[in-house]
Amino acid sequence: MRILLIAAIVLTGQVALSQTTFSLEAIKSYPFPTELVASPHGSRIAWAMNESGKRNIYVAEGPDFQSRKITNYDEDDGQEITSLTVSDDGKWVVFVRGGDHGANWDDALPVNPTFATQPNKVQVMSVPFAGGEVKSLGEGDEPVVSPHSDYVTFIKGGQAQIVPIDGSFPSKSLFTTRGSVGNLEWSPDGSKLVFVTSRDDHALIGVFTGENKPIQWLAPDFSRDGSPRWSPDGKSIVFIRTPGAGGAPDSLLQRHHNPWAIWTADVASGSSGMIWQAPATLAGSYPSTHGGANLHWAANDRIVFLSYEDGWQHLYSLPASGGKPTLLTPGNFMAEHIRLSADRKWLVFSANTGPDVLDADRRHVVRVAVDKAGIEVLTPGSGLEWTPAITGDGKSLAFLSATSQRPPLPAVLAIDGKKTIKLIDETRLPALIFPKNLVTPRKVTFKSSDGITVHADVFEPANMKGKGPAVLYIHGGPPRQMLLGWHYSDYYTNAYALNQYLCSLGFTVMSVNYRLGIGYGFNFHQPANAGMLGASEYLDIKAAGEWLAAQPKVDASRIGVYGGSYGGFLTAMALARDSKLFATGVDVHGVHDFVTARGNAFNTTNRYEKVPDLDRAIEVAWKSSPVAYLDTWSSPVLIIHADDDRNVRFNQSTDLVRRLTKKGVEMETMVIVDDTHHWMKHDNEVKLDRAIAEYLTKKLLKK
Repeated sequence: MRILLIAAIVLTGQVALSQTTFSLEAIKSYPFPTELVASPHGSRIAWAMNESGKRNIYVAEGPDFQSRKITNYDEDDGQEITSLTVSDDGKWVVFVRGGDHGANWDDALPVNPTFATQPNKVQVMSVPFAGGEVKSLGEGDEPVVSPHSDYVTFIKGGQAQIVPIDGSFPSKSLFTTRGSVGNLEWSPDGSKLVFVTSRDDHALIGVFTGENKPIQWLAPDFSRDGSPRWSPDGKSIVFIRTPGAGGAPDSLLQRHHNPWAIWTADVASGSSGMIWQAPATLAGSYPSTHGGANLHWAANDRIVFLSYEDGWQHLYSLPASGGKPTLLTPGNFMAEHIRLSADRKWLVFSANTGPDVLDADRRHVVRVAVDKAGIEVLTPGSGLEWTPAITGDGKSLAFLSATSQRPPLPAVLAIDGKKTIKLIDETRLPALIFPKNLVTPRKVTFKSSDGITVHADVFEPANMKGKGPAVLYIHGGPPRQMLLGWHYSDYYTNAYALNQYLCSLGFTVMSVNYRLGIGYGFNFHQPANAGMLGASEYLDIKAAGEWLAAQPKVDASRIGVYGGSYGGFLTAMALARDSKLFATGVDVHGVHDFVTARGNAFNTTNRYEKVPDLDRAIEVAWKSSPVAYLDTWSSPVLIIHADDDRNVRFNQSTDLVRRLTKKGVEMETMVIVDDTHHWMKHDNEVKLDRAIAEYLTKKLLKK
């Protein structure tokens, strides 16, 4: 084993190609917008923009929507911006700076990838929409602005705090209760606050009505209640109920329905009741995609929610009094990034649907009324659009827009006028250095060995003569979908940029959408014998490698593989099980041993009753892991991991490195100190990409 040195490599490949037209730094110069929101009134919008690690807030206002930067963070310090909100009166922007909010644990703890001796804190901040001084409102997370735009509540140490929005007084405790408090939401008139307190095996919904009044508990039960939403008149609450923890140990190898139901409660009387219960099927289980149930109390006394019950992530509507739900979004597509308009009459969302068959691998903005079926695709075409927000005056739709060539930018269009997309802040794209002629990926499908249809996007070098190397990219998640253009996730926008760069170097690149991913229905998303229950998804990875090997312009002896997180797991599986097919690979923060990674599932030492199939489940989990196949791992590998990873334990890579060292497998390693799973520091992300590209170039491009 040797430690990888980041160095320049001069390419003199034998494959005839046009000259590389851009550098890694050029393709990585894109800005990336997130957190797009609209004020509940007027035409004001705000978003965060990451420009080479410098994260700031921008705002705009109709009808012209000219952007203005209202913060001035000028360092690549790894401090993300989340929980962006524009106050009801449009005068304030509230946000959280710091943390790693895509993490599986410790998401609200500070990150310090710059090695500062006095690291940043995770803080709730406010800044005037018109511009001015940025105020720290206190250490904490999950801010919620009062409807009167005067106070902000947030969570600190699992309890609720309150502070003036202008920071004129320090924050103070709003109330104290047992458990960990979250899901704060003000009543429409600002007089009450609903919340959830999680108490290990159960969770309760409470209502705070005043400093000298006792907390009111709504329908307390041996359940886990969550997602409380106010009725428009502020008299009732709708919420989700799922079972509490406990019960006899059940099979680990059998898949089970995850029950859930929708309840309402009258705040004044405390009376409550169930208005809908999910079908007791696997597809009827609580949704595991973006936003969960996406519960809202809409206009006309309708409750709207998302369910997977018919095999697709669809939106439904039912009367607040109960009854049969109306399917709002029929069709073979999924809804995500769902928002309710300020007047509560419309839902807008991202969906992989439209007039083009290729829209199944894109995202467009769609709207539907809250009380009747009939969708309208507002942004059809060959582009990609997501995270929509209707302005408070109902006149404009704001969203993020990209194409296969252009990275994401904020955009608007008139809802009831001509559907012409106007880009905001196009000047943020560094025109002088950003590549202008990227490859448009091509959609392909093929069959896995067990008959599953696998989807993939292929990047093919221009003007290539003869056979050249290929790389298979495997996304993480695994509930993700790679798209025919720049992605809505910063993690996968980075992957798209790297795939374009690898293609420019002469690699044919395939980005594979394997089973366990989203966008192709429930059976594809939740297949049998997948993950730690058998890793059936690896069959799709092998089929992808075989598809590449069969292409006339691919040298079958020079196929590499790389991926991160769950993609790192499948990269390791590919190298361990099929080194004859995959000549080399880069495994980025992958899971390598399901038994240790999912150890809590097998821990029954404190119970008399035992899981009926515990021994068999441990065996299956082991055989679903790369470490079970090291005897057939012969291909060289580069292993990369950041040691403040809060999604995949760093010891998953430490363990694999020791095992491969003992076996004598050719290996290089790279540890990125004090960064996380999501490469919070831009410079670290560039180092990662350069390491991957240089390693694959060294191993697969002929000298």
